[in-house]
Amino acid sequence: MLDKSAPESSTRTSGPLAGFRIVEFAGIGPGPFACMMLADMGAEVVTLDRVGAKKNMKSVAGRGRKVVELDLKDKAAIAGVLDLLSGAEALVEGFRPGVMERLGLGPDVVLARNPRLVYGRMTGWGQEGPLAQAAGHDINYISVTGALSAIGPKEKPVPPLNLVGDFGGGALYLVVGVLAALLEAKKSGKGQVVDAAMCDGAASLMSMFFDMTAAGRWIEGREQNFLDGGAHFYGVYECSCGHFVSIGSIEPQFYALLRQHAGLADADFDTQMDRKAWPALKQKLVDIFKSKTREDWCKIMEGTDICFAPILTMAEAPKHPHMAARNIFVERHGVTQPAPAPRFSRTPSAIREPERADIGELTREWKKS
Repeated sequence: MLDKSAPESSTRTSGPLAGFRIVEFAGIGPGPFACMMLADMGAEVVTLDRVGAKKNMKSVAGRGRKVVELDLKDKAAIAGVLDLLSGAEALVEGFRPGVMERLGLGPDVVLARNPRLVYGRMTGWGQEGPLAQAAGHDINYISVTGALSAIGPKEKPVPPLNLVGDFGGGALYLVVGVLAALLEAKKSGKGQVVDAAMCDGAASLMSMFFDMTAAGRWIEGREQNFLDGGAHFYGVYECSCGHFVSIGSIEPQFYALLRQHAGLADADFDTQMDRKAWPALKQKLVDIFKSKTREDWCKIMEGTDICFAPILTMAEAPKHPHMAARNIFVERHGVTQPAPAPRFSRTPSAIREPERADIGELTREWKKS
């Protein structure tokens, strides 16, 4: 298991990663989000940012950091970074392939100084391949994996925000990879490079759908399948008030409850899995859900095994009784934001305030411990 006591000279922190030291090279999107999670879990994360960046210390994704501004084009600064990395357990960077090498901070150089270091690399296309040096964003990375093609109405694909590429296929896979490499380093005493590419992760997230395709349970084309909005029992419906609700009554027992609570006595609803019947049944449900307000449907269905939920805005979500009961959202600096996840029973995660720091002082502190 990961077992590292927090150094005596640093502030004691809560979380299963307390005592682990991670150096983050400032970036955008998945890298900072991954480091936010590591910081929430107790790791001491030092963010190296450019001089004059004036990092927003109230940023949600930037919480829990020690921020150092420096000029990476300065050889003296590079020497200072290498000294700092000598005492770190992990490094996270999100530059294009080759940038860290040109700075003199590539894996070969850094691992020579600290053989136990886990070197986390976050990119869209990966460290090699025909597109490795091309610019891109989440929408491009999920385009080539089959993910974006499967999301949205028949007319055209719809970007699922940047959740699938940046955060699902990128940040979360980077966190898993770094933690796995840290575990392995405890046994072998050797670090390694973690190549986390968003296109890799997004493709991995599609595993179940490739599996269902091979089994003949999934066909090409949006709104043709039971999870992509094609089925009447798994989808989104507008209510008379203009708000929306979602249902996911896949299993027969849940579908029976949907029929019971929505008054679906029509015999046409007996053939739940008949794809040819779905469009007509879906239209009937459209009319039924438009007969009541979202609040009315919540009173009828919420908390049952129908698999029902109101579709809430970001402003509404923190006020939902379940969200509020579990304190899923917290407020910091007047900004409502998600609380750390997942939860740990013995070493709880916590949001810590970021602070500005000096690289020399940090290096001396890390060397002492």
